[in-house]
Amino acid sequence: MDPADEQPSAHWKHTVLDLLHWRDVRSSALVFCSSLFILLSLTCCSIISVLSYAALALLSVTVTFRIYKGVLQAVQKSNEGHPFKWFLEKDVALSREAVQRHSDVVLSRINSVLKELRRLFLVEDLVDSLKFAVLLWIFTYVGSWFNGLTLLILGLVGAFSGPITYEKHQTQIDQFISTVSGQMKDVLGKIQAKVPGAKKKPE
Repeated sequence: MDPADEQPSAHWKHTVLDLLHWRDVRSSALVFCSSLFILLSLTCCSIISVLSYAALALLSVTVTFRIYKGVLQAVQKSNEGHPFKWFLEKDVALSREAVQRHSDVVLSRINSVLKELRRLFLVEDLVDSLKFAVLLWIFTYVGSWFNGLTLLILGLVGAFSGPITYEKHQTQIDQFISTVSGQMKDVLGKIQAKVPGAKKKPE
């Protein structure tokens, strides 16, 4: 892939990481609060109602501002033009190259997921399939406790609180993860030694 094609994706990832790490508190707070407000609104209203109310609120702001600027220009007898002229003249059309580039990335991710699911369901590696079965079993309990919208809200809160928490307590968290990972490897090693047909992965 051309390095020039990777720049938009790298810039987008860098922007998301900056938001999650609260590099710019105002931007992160705006994205977090607006996203949380939308998700909480969806718990009370349908997605059509939430989108309609959000669009109506945005339209009310732009119409009010447009009328205000028009009256102000009439009183001051100025000729500043349309208040949203810069936005109206900005090109917002998606280029064919950008759509194709992102479509290729999405298609590649989908194919990777399909190959992994085939590997797990057809038991290419017995231990990996058993771990996947345990994960699905855990998800059955998670699904009985929370609905999808609640999980999205918890995921959003975790995404904006996890990275900053890890930065502040990195040493303790790394030690805990290392301990748990070592215990899990010991357990999986015992399972691989006792379960016939289990492939031992190279270190």
